[in-house]
Amino acid sequence: MDGPRAIQMNELDQVISFLNENLRPDQSWTIDQEYPEVFNSKNTHNIQVVTDNENILSHAAIKFFLIKTPFGLFKTAAIGSVVTDPNHRNKGLSQSLLEKCIASAKEQQADFAILWTDLFNFYRKLGFELAGTEMSIIVDKNLLTTPSKLKFMDTLKIAPESILNLYSKHTVGSIRTVQELNRYLKIPNTKLYTAWDNNQLLAYAVEGKGADLNGYIHEWGGGVSHLVELFDYIYKSQKKPITIISPDNCSNLIRTLKDHHLTVNTGYLGMIKILNTKNLFSKIVRHARSLGENKFIFLEQDNEYILGVKSNLFKTNSEQDVIQLIFGPHSDSLLNKFDPETKKIIQKVLPLPMWFWGWDSV
Repeated sequence: MDGPRAIQMNELDQVISFLNENLRPDQSWTIDQEYPEVFNSKNTHNIQVVTDNENILSHAAIKFFLIKTPFGLFKTAAIGSVVTDPNHRNKGLSQSLLEKCIASAKEQQADFAILWTDLFNFYRKLGFELAGTEMSIIVDKNLLTTPSKLKFMDTLKIAPESILNLYSKHTVGSIRTVQELNRYLKIPNTKLYTAWDNNQLLAYAVEGKGADLNGYIHEWGGGVSHLVELFDYIYKSQKKPITIISPDNCSNLIRTLKDHHLTVNTGYLGMIKILNTKNLFSKIVRHARSLGENKFIFLEQDNEYILGVKSNLFKTNSEQDVIQLIFGPHSDSLLNKFDPETKKIIQKVLPLPMWFWGWDSV
């Protein structure tokens, strides 16, 4: 048995075939079409496998993103496509691959790792914890009482530069290029809805991505009023409810949709693991200083995490507590470990606004 190890360039086609068979057996497209930024020749050093007699037994992949936030830039390792051949499961292969992915992400100086799964207990053993906040808003009624004056289109044949212009106005999200967006626009089973006025793109919304996110608007951009008009058009054209996925910091849009008496559900962004405490904590402290909280402390020392202000420091060796303090959501039981003044400061500084738009999922 060989691995876990990064694949060689000439093994990429074999990896794609393995994943198609185990993850997408009933689809007409291939996994590299669905995840073009993951399964390509430039990312083979981040595609990990275990093999035996040249047969792939288990697989996991990493895609690195540079995420912009009000706190600064963070290098993030998104881990996905974790799968083991059915005949070789329950042998610890996936765990060994994930440990290799974590070690590789640390070597490449990622601040934290994120993945999406429902196997919570398995990933908790590796130091991941559910964190971050995702808002889901269900559009199941008309949003407009009068006809919109905008022009709506349902086509992928849109200049990526126009999409990028609106996407870049988000305060939180991965940094993208026109070339990346052009590849995203070619992902199978993707629907792109756009709103225009005099040939000017005012809003866009993306539904679906390969085998995932059908019925979910997982990407969008534009002014709030234009987005509401676009969501109304999508609901009326589909004649069925749609779900808008949003970061919780998009308060104006969420408040506007709530005013229409739509159902709003709150969930987790994903499972997160801290990889580079020194860099991550220093950026948080620097952000606290910019907010005027000069006594704020956040560091790792002697295998303990220390957080608070000089007069009241909270010490813990629990990664779970620290991850949820940083990324939220904050539970009362966690915040009540601090005195009222320190609790107020922590709520002012944290959570760190973090978001991955749907096209970036791995």
